[in-house]
Amino acid sequence: MQRILAAAAIIGLGIAASGCTSAPMATSAAPAPASSSAASTPSMTASAAEKDIVDTAVAAGSFGTLATALTAADLVETLKGDGPFTVFAPTDEAFAALPKGALDKLVADKEKLTAVLTYHVISGEVMASQVAGMNGQKVKTVQGGEITIKVADGKVSLTDAAGNTVNVIKTDVTASNGVIHVIDGVLMPS
Repeated sequence: MQRILAAAAIIGLGIAASGCTSAPMATSAAPAPASSSAASTPSMTASAAEKDIVDTAVAAGSFGTLATALTAADLVETLKGDGPFTVFAPTDEAFAALPKGALDKLVADKEKLTAVLTYHVISGEVMASQVAGMNGQKVKTVQGGEITIKVADGKVSLTDAAGNTVNVIKTDVTASNGVIHVIDGVLMPS
C-alpha cells in the first residue's frame, strides 16, 4: 500500500509540474549542481513549502504532462498525502522526448503508468546535500525497483533499470510533504 501511495505521489508531482509553463527550465546540457537549491530559483517562492508536492509542481509551470499522468494513474491524492516523499520529476520536455507513441501507450495502461510514475518516487525526504554523498549508490523507489545515483563534478545523474541516464537539472524544490528534484528525462523500471 505504501508503495502504491509513493508511486501515486511521483505521478501526481510529474503531472502537476508538467502543466505549468511560467518558469523556464534549465537545459539537459547543464545539469544542476548537487548543491543548488530552490531558494535560488526565481519560480519558487517562500510559500512553496506550504504547498504539497502536487501543488508545488503545478505552480512551477513545467510539469503539465506529469500532472496529467498522475491524474490518469490516480496518484494525485497519494502525493498530496503526509509523505515525506522525494520526487524526481520529469519536465514536459522530458516526456516529449520519449519515442513517438510511448506516452500514449503508458497512459492507456494504468498499471504500467503507475509503475513508471512510482519509479520516480523515493520514500522520505532526500535533499541535494544528501544526494551529493551518494555517488554509485542504488536507491530503492516506491515502485520497488532501483535507480543508481552518479555524482561527478558536482552534477547529479540517475541511471534507471534499463540503463538510461537522466540529469538532475534543479534540486531541493521543497514542499510541505517532501522535496522535488527536476530531471531532464523519464526513468523506466525494468
